[in-house]
Amino acid sequence: MKNLKKFLIVIILIVLSILALLIGQGYKMYKEAISTMPLSQKVESIKSQKDYTNLSEIPKIYTVAVISVEDHRFEKHHGIDVIAIARAAFNDIRTMSFVEGGSTITQQLAKNMYFTQEKKITRKIAEVFMSYEIEKNYSKDEILELYVNTIYYGNNYYNIKSASLGYFDKLPKDLNSSECTMLAGIPNAPSLYNPKANPRLAKQRQKQVIQKMIKYGNLNKEDANKILDKNI
Repeated sequence: MKNLKKFLIVIILIVLSILALLIGQGYKMYKEAISTMPLSQKVESIKSQKDYTNLSEIPKIYTVAVISVEDHRFEKHHGIDVIAIARAAFNDIRTMSFVEGGSTITQQLAKNMYFTQEKKITRKIAEVFMSYEIEKNYSKDEILELYVNTIYYGNNYYNIKSASLGYFDKLPKDLNSSECTMLAGIPNAPSLYNPKANPRLAKQRQKQVIQKMIKYGNLNKEDANKILDKNI
């Protein structure tokens, strides 16, 4: 029994040491990123882009759809959704692969602004530190606005305006409810849910978005059916 206790203590110490090392490396990555370009300067560089779209120019149903499908606790957390991370970690361990990310909208914004798409633990930790920095300095509306202006929609469209014009030949403010719900689903897998290349898969993804909106009380079934009946 004593040997077992000693063994468990050693294992716990090893795990804690590895965790401390990873956190240290992630923090270093975060500090290096923000020292290269301070957050305020990075935000201004994004806002100065010619295709930048203000939140007031985007239909409400689009932002509701994005929050429903990407991060339904967006308004409640401070950059990190512990519940989503725990669920993702469980599923990743169960399948022994990165099948679920658990990233919030703020974390995705942090990644798009400063880091690569590479799936590394240290990058995820750096992302966490950056998310707290973003949440500390910007409102939820500002974060959401930055997010839709930096997310990748496929087809070389890196913001909502270029995606809206490219896929539907419309400015974001002119998108209808069907186009909004379809566009909201694309960033999850841009090449797969490209409505021009894969209209059937894009429609399936749109249904998933609408189901999430219904689930979280952001859309009723009658309006959902009207949206799905529209042809794009």
